[in-house]
Amino acid sequence: MFEGLSEKLSGIFDALTKRGVLSDDDVNAALREVRRALLEADVALDVVRSFTDKVRDRAVGANVVKSVTPGQMVIKIVNDVLIETLGADADPINLDAAPPVAIMMVGLQGAGKTTTAAKIAKRLRDREKRKVLMASLDVKRPAAQEQLAVLGRQIGIDTLPIVAGQTPVQIARRAEEAARLQGFDVVILDTAGRTHIDEPLMAEMAEIKASTNPHEILLVADSLTGQDAVNLAKNFNERVGITGIVLTRVDGDGRGGAALSMRAVTGKPIKLIGTGEKVDDLDEFHPQRIANRILGMGDIVSLVEKAAQSIDAEKAQRIAEKMRKGKFDLEDLSEQLAQVEKIGGIGGIMGMLPGMAKMKDQLAAANLDERVIKRQRAIISSMTREERRNPDVLKASRKKRIAAGAGAKVEEINRLLKQHRQMADMMKAMGGANKRGPMGKMAQMFGLGGGMPSPEQIAEMQKQMGAGGMPGMPKLPDAPPPGAFGPKPGMPGLPGLGNKLPGLPGLGGFNPFGKKK
Repeated sequence: MFEGLSEKLSGIFDALTKRGVLSDDDVNAALREVRRALLEADVALDVVRSFTDKVRDRAVGANVVKSVTPGQMVIKIVNDVLIETLGADADPINLDAAPPVAIMMVGLQGAGKTTTAAKIAKRLRDREKRKVLMASLDVKRPAAQEQLAVLGRQIGIDTLPIVAGQTPVQIARRAEEAARLQGFDVVILDTAGRTHIDEPLMAEMAEIKASTNPHEILLVADSLTGQDAVNLAKNFNERVGITGIVLTRVDGDGRGGAALSMRAVTGKPIKLIGTGEKVDDLDEFHPQRIANRILGMGDIVSLVEKAAQSIDAEKAQRIAEKMRKGKFDLEDLSEQLAQVEKIGGIGGIMGMLPGMAKMKDQLAAANLDERVIKRQRAIISSMTREERRNPDVLKASRKKRIAAGAGAKVEEINRLLKQHRQMADMMKAMGGANKRGPMGKMAQMFGLGGGMPSPEQIAEMQKQMGAGGMPGMPKLPDAPPPGAFGPKPGMPGLPGLGNKLPGLPGLGGFNPFGKKK
């Protein structure tokens, strides 16, 4: 979502860092470009003015640390103000109340309230170990209550039985009573929406709030809304009194202005972001990490967390044992490719790597295809167990049979086998890597070196990867400065991604830190 804004800001800051000394005219010119970039990203005008004023006030007379250029200092100031605008610290859903804790979902029709309610319910059950009840208060939209019931059955979450003819307030009271009697920890109230804000909608929301006194009132907003996001947030906050915001469709091609505007205008935190259509595609909103992504610094910490959540510990342990023996067969490769898909695919991983915002044209030229991973797994599935465990037996006749079974070409099988040989060498190196070095830490990150790293180990790994901030400058949170990512000998790659970063499946030798091979 923030790609466009990130690309523009990275270009502005590249010009700044090339100058040894900045004049007032240089700073003013850069701020004009920043203002233009924010406006083009659909950030509200008042928010843009406030943002640039804060940056200018701090930049004038700022103490520049030795060994740090003035341009880098301006980037540091912009980064700090961006984090403040987004909310400083992560603010997850608050469950600190006597059960059952009521969570009321509000927003316009089509924003994704019902799906988000199911995502939150599953997240609270899986991560917080809470017993959750969902109730649909939408009596206007056809089959809205049945939609929530279907979602509940799919994810194994209880839903309030449907009783025809009840009003939203009656349904809400029945849901709270059922939650109390049946020992639920949380009750999620999925309210009705409209195609636009109107008085009947606001009156209904206010009535539901008065009768149930929910602990959290979450505004679900589509991140593609643009400038209308400000009016939407204002109206719901003034009439209903929201406690937080959930942004949906963050994986879309929106310009990112909604996130900056809604938080700044309402003063309410963005608690969660929807990153896809799957029921697990819901992440906490971390202002520091989002700011780092916007400024092209990547988000290594979120990548580590996604890896930790997605990896099967038993399978990882088995692979680790085989690595220590110098073995890595096609079954292991298939498992690694499956892990890449769980983490978010090639695009999702590269979006979290530092410096990728500046390589948009190169990545487009590389023709990355997310379907490559599925095709490669299909090829491996078409092999016999003997062939997967001993790829050396794959001669011409076997390759033709596998190609026919997978709907692929023999050339694709040859490329897969070449990638496997490269990965086998890399995995063998990672298996014997020094656990204290960056390669060892990366092996641990993917469950290949004896468990997941602690937060302290993650911080140390970031430092070794060049994510410790600019020398002599107050440390940039969680990420390195723009432009700090040139070719780095021994920079660890991601297992399951080949051998050029070290390679991505299907990249064909594309190296993001150099020229296309």
